[in-house]
Amino acid sequence: MKRLYLLRHAKSSWDDATLADHERPLAKRGRRASKAIARHLRREGVNPELVLCSSAIRTLETLERIEPELGGANVRIEPRIYEASAGGLLALVRELDDDVGSAMLIGHNPGLEHLIADLARAGPELDRLREKFPTAALATLQFEGSWPQLRADGAELVAFVKPRELEK
Repeated sequence: MKRLYLLRHAKSSWDDATLADHERPLAKRGRRASKAIARHLRREGVNPELVLCSSAIRTLETLERIEPELGGANVRIEPRIYEASAGGLLALVRELDDDVGSAMLIGHNPGLEHLIADLARAGPELDRLREKFPTAALATLQFEGSWPQLRADGAELVAFVKPRELEK
C-alpha cells in the first residue's frame, strides 16, 4: 500500500507588492498554520520517506516549519512543482522509485486540488475537499500498486485536515 500526502503551502504574505509571486514569504497566519500542521504530523505519526517541495519561498518556509516532525524524510526541492497542473504533478509522482512507500508533495493550488480530485474515488472526504482546499491543508491518499500505475479514481482519500480544524 502506497501513501501520498499532498500539502498546500501555508498562507503567504502580500505585504510587499514588489515581490514576484515565487518570492512571497509566509504571512503571520501561515506561520501559525504551519505550526498546527506540524503538531498534527507528529501526533498522527506522518513520516513520509520522501518529500518533494516546490522551490517557491512560501513552500520552502512551510517545509522548514514542518520538517522536524517528518521523521528524517529525504527532502528534494523540485522546481517543476511551482505552477504545475494536476497532470504535471501526476507525472512527477509517477517518476517515483517503487521502493518509496510514502511521499509528500508540498505545492500550490489549483494543481494540488485538481490532482486530488482526479485521483481520489468519490466519498465524504472528497466532497469536503471540493468545498475548499485552503492553505496549509493536508490530504492523504492511499492506493495499491506502483507509482507509475497511479490512475484517475485509483486512490482513496483517507484523511483531509484543515489547519483551522486543528487550531480549535
